[in-house]
Amino acid sequence: MTFKVFLQYALPHRFLSRLIYWATRWTFAPWKNWLIGTIVRNYHVDMTEAVQPDALAYQHFNAFFTRKLKAGARQADADPAALISPADGRISQAGTIVDGRIFQAKGQDYTAAELLGGSEAEAAPYRNGRFVTVYLSPRDYHRVHMPLKGTLKETVHVPGRIFSVAPFAVEAIPRLFARNERLVCHFEGEHGPFVVVMVGAILVSSVATVWDGLVIPPYASSIRRKSFEGQGITLERFAEMARFNMGSTVIMLLPEGTAELDALQPQQPIQVGQRLGKAAL
Repeated sequence: MTFKVFLQYALPHRFLSRLIYWATRWTFAPWKNWLIGTIVRNYHVDMTEAVQPDALAYQHFNAFFTRKLKAGARQADADPAALISPADGRISQAGTIVDGRIFQAKGQDYTAAELLGGSEAEAAPYRNGRFVTVYLSPRDYHRVHMPLKGTLKETVHVPGRIFSVAPFAVEAIPRLFARNERLVCHFEGEHGPFVVVMVGAILVSSVATVWDGLVIPPYASSIRRKSFEGQGITLERFAEMARFNMGSTVIMLLPEGTAELDALQPQQPIQVGQRLGKAAL
């Protein structure tokens, strides 16, 4: 075990995440300007795409981190049947769910049931379906969009650890995505159900949705389910659905026969709206 991996187990995840949550919202100009400037320089953030291109004009670091992009900076694939990327970042893994198991990295996998909060019944439609895992780094646009048109049925806030989701941790920590704090969003699409999972990460595990505002934190001590049946919350393909208040990972699950993926490769760069595959007609 490397020292970096050891720290993932040893660090007080939630304490540090709460501390950073407030630090990234501190409006003290010297602090927020230093923090924003450090990220822009070190990660080569392209501010020309943002509605507010002046990085130091943001009220605090989190406002910069969740910045809105200019109209047209991202566009959905022109084919209405195309399955599109829900986030900017890189493909961590993508492919077929094999007998309910999802590939994480070489030598590592986890079950769909674990990811969704332990429900075998909810995981059953995805037993031999398809999955796409997208990793968002600090340089990326951190708003998450709909890969397909869907009606929100339920969210499940699953408690857990807050390990880093950087490649070194994904390769070393067993079942990482099924152990981290996460928000599972169940949708009903035109061709069947699908799931978008917002996986939290260390510093800070914080998720907000367009329908419910800030959901994480507070951190959960037990699984929290919230039904949206009958509320008519339908989001179009490419519509914004949520945002990460710091970097993390999005995982999408689709049942067998509802979509086929293109030949996606690990570490392949991707942007919101780019084609990932094609939905069944």
